[in-house]
Amino acid sequence: MVERERDEGEAMAVYGPWREEGAPAAGAGGGDEAVEAEIVVVAAAGENDEGERDGIGRDGQEEHKENADEEEAEKEKDEEEELEEWSEIRLAAVELAPISHGKLSSSPPTLPFLSISLLLLQVLDKIGPTMAVLRLDVQRNIERLQELYLLDPSKYSTLTAMVEKEADEGTARKADSCARAIVWLTRSMDFTIALLQRLEDEEGSDQQSLAQLVEAAYKVSLKPWHGWIASAASKIAMKLIPEKKIFVGWLVGKDPSRSVLKDEIERLVPLLQPFLVDIHDMLAKFRLDRLKST
Repeated sequence: MVERERDEGEAMAVYGPWREEGAPAAGAGGGDEAVEAEIVVVAAAGENDEGERDGIGRDGQEEHKENADEEEAEKEKDEEEELEEWSEIRLAAVELAPISHGKLSSSPPTLPFLSISLLLLQVLDKIGPTMAVLRLDVQRNIERLQELYLLDPSKYSTLTAMVEKEADEGTARKADSCARAIVWLTRSMDFTIALLQRLEDEEGSDQQSLAQLVEAAYKVSLKPWHGWIASAASKIAMKLIPEKKIFVGWLVGKDPSRSVLKDEIERLVPLLQPFLVDIHDMLAKFRLDRLKST
């Protein structure tokens, strides 16, 4: 009924009032006033209708935006939870993937290097207190590089820029230099790669304990550059290494199977090794590749 009256009112506003037979014509008596009154009513009704539609439209847009925000927040939460379940090995491969294309020997980037170094800390934590001394050195070296990088991120976006700065100042060989920090972090990554490759070798890792694998990795990566004090400390630390099965479980998280570990190592090694070669080549140009500790 309301809609019918509204339609009739709109028609009246456009075409003029219709007359029943015998009804007074427009302009006779109070007809004009009645028409004007009906036009006002129709216009008011139209405004109310448009207002209601606008209100419903705004409410719908706000509801749609809220739903979109909730979906985005849920998606981000799921992605964060997925990343938390990833192993350090897988995270490292993701960090290195964007820079794996092309030769970067002249300017190894700083941020991926720091990211991999931070993941290395987590791996050392899982080996246990046996790596406490090495872990402390890694952490101090990371902090040293972070401090310089934050002074001017654009200027020190590459490791080469950091080393050049100290080489020009004559401080590159000092004990607290960033150049030395890069040297030892790179060697620590060499140790990690050597250990992971031995874990990947099913035949070798089935026959040896984790302590034996760690010692073998240490001999080819860090021992040549350690003085007698560091070597003696490392020898004592080897006695505190956990069982291999426990360590593998810590490395790969929820699915501690040999196949998962092997797959993740095979994904990381081809990415990390060329990156480390680039850094070693850069250090050799500044004659910093033969530095030793006490």
